[in-house]
Amino acid sequence: MGGDTRRVPVVVTGLMVGVVGLAVAYWLAGWGLGVDSSVYRAGALTLLHGDSLYAPLTTGEVWAPPLPFTYPPIAGLVFVPLTMLPAQLAWGAVAALSALALGVVLRASLPGALRQGWRFAALFLAVLALEPVWRSLGLGQVNLILMAMVVVDVLLLRGAKASGLLIGLAAAVKLTPLIFVAHLVVTRRWADAGRALGAFAALNLLAAAALPGDTVRFWTEALVDGNDATTNSWFGNQSLNGLLQRATGEGRGAFLLYVVVALFVLAVAALVVHRLDRRGESMGALLVTAFAGLLVSPVSWTHHWVWVVPLAGFLLRLASVWSWTALGVLVLVFTGWQFRMVPSGAKVELHWSPGHALLGNAYVLAALVFTPVIATLALRARGRRAEVLAGTASRS
Repeated sequence: MGGDTRRVPVVVTGLMVGVVGLAVAYWLAGWGLGVDSSVYRAGALTLLHGDSLYAPLTTGEVWAPPLPFTYPPIAGLVFVPLTMLPAQLAWGAVAALSALALGVVLRASLPGALRQGWRFAALFLAVLALEPVWRSLGLGQVNLILMAMVVVDVLLLRGAKASGLLIGLAAAVKLTPLIFVAHLVVTRRWADAGRALGAFAALNLLAAAALPGDTVRFWTEALVDGNDATTNSWFGNQSLNGLLQRATGEGRGAFLLYVVVALFVLAVAALVVHRLDRRGESMGALLVTAFAGLLVSPVSWTHHWVWVVPLAGFLLRLASVWSWTALGVLVLVFTGWQFRMVPSGAKVELHWSPGHALLGNAYVLAALVFTPVIATLALRARGRRAEVLAGTASRS
């Protein structure tokens, strides 16, 4: 058993060492690596130069596309340590932390028998084949890190005095985790929700004190600039809004329809989350919140869908015919092969055939199916366990 336990971190450490080694090789060769992490670094460099985060960045790498910095001002301060490294090594640091975060999330979601030894190692390597995972790692995105913060906060710190702080920090860096503050409210973790909001507010006030101009610009201009919410029909936007933009044509009409549908999804999700949490299905409740958040966000890029990792662990934990079937569908959909089979770019998505629409909206359609499946399987599993316990008690 001791040997098995030692093998658990080896595969995670191996990936961490591997990405750092790759980063060093790319740096020595002068090749570009980590598009998104280079934007984080460029934003932090911009702050150090005394310029605005939300003007066109002039501190990016020559090999990186000229992308804007879209995160809150506090994120620019958080990313300052990346400026001490070349861009490729900054990617290595973000990717190594993401690999560690992936290991934390996978272990937290798996049943005990699969949390160590060769089984864990095999599953850890297997989830690297999921498109949201490898794309997030390749871009140098922070999605895996933020997901780990939420999972640890909701599942592992429940009842602790620090519970809620990690969610507040995650939401301050990237606004989308704010939905997990709502999760704390729906599950009646009032003190945790208060701490999350307090941490979020405190960090934003810190940013306002340090960067008053950028703070005003972010909340009044940058947050709503770019028309992403009403003109983003590119297939990479796997949200309800993206689906409706592609299906009905870009514009305010499609966006208003999305708002109505999103409010309905949020209302149903809140009811389901409340019921699951009351039944003791904390993981199922968290997953419903996560997938509802991905669906209702105006923009959910494919690499945002890293929540398929704890979903896979959750389905393995249920260990039923239906959960195994759902796991097979998850692997089929989230390896991302279908996106190579649809035309994309230059607004061609607005003219997709029905077959292209089925393939090109795969993540959204899968989430609309998986969310009720998660709830149903979790409640059935809880019911079976209750029946077994009742039968055992009656025989004794």
